[in-house]
Amino acid sequence: MCLILFGLNISPAAPLVLAANRDEFFARPTAAMDFWDGPAPVLAGKDLAQGGTWLGLNETGKFAALTNYRDLSSLKENAPSRGEIIPRFLESDTDPLTFLGSLDQTADRYNGFNLLAGQIFGNTPCLYGYSNQSRKIDLIPPGIHGLSNHLLNTAWPKVQKGKARLKEAMGHGRNPDPEVLFSLLGDRSRPHDSDLPDTGVGLDWERILSSIFVESQGYGTRSSTLVIVSPNQTAAVTERTYDDTGAPKGTDQKFCLGTPDDIK
Repeated sequence: MCLILFGLNISPAAPLVLAANRDEFFARPTAAMDFWDGPAPVLAGKDLAQGGTWLGLNETGKFAALTNYRDLSSLKENAPSRGEIIPRFLESDTDPLTFLGSLDQTADRYNGFNLLAGQIFGNTPCLYGYSNQSRKIDLIPPGIHGLSNHLLNTAWPKVQKGKARLKEAMGHGRNPDPEVLFSLLGDRSRPHDSDLPDTGVGLDWERILSSIFVESQGYGTRSSTLVIVSPNQTAAVTERTYDDTGAPKGTDQKFCLGTPDDIK
């Protein structure tokens, strides 16, 4: 993913509301979100180039999502795929905190990444944040949060704008309309140059990457994903994919985890 916005334990109607965009080269082969074969079925899209994923969950409520940390000066050649981290966690019997502690022992093998991992079913969803740049494991407190290609809640314009719009969508403790969240994720507006971060990619790319929904020749937002958890420990998951013009491609993929009859 390149932008993850989420409201955690602030609404009794929806203990977790997560809205995320995946940005990638359109030439990179990808499979749409679906259940993977295996002993512990994982619901996720799949990067067919490396076999990993950027966001996934399973029927027990284990969840993980990952963004790259943008720092061209520290790229490692032949580093393992960061996308393999998520299925490794979801297919394991390991609790999130233990998994992250173990991951930290080998995290410097990977190029920069940020990871959310936790258990989203239960009395209150629990998410931890980890980055192999800060090397810290943090229990994420209740609130509206945003993660792009720097550390959690770094005040990049797209993160700040996305958090403000998510807060509005979740106002008065309501369960937000999925189309309102997709509209948020589809925002193509760009901030002023003076507000852009400098991550070493040059001004033209900083402009391209600064919008919530990214558009450019050959690279852009490939999919948007919503995860909405109900108080009854169920989750509604929707993925919308896009073609290289930024138009929706096909119909949305919709999944219910937990007790489908309880999901509105």
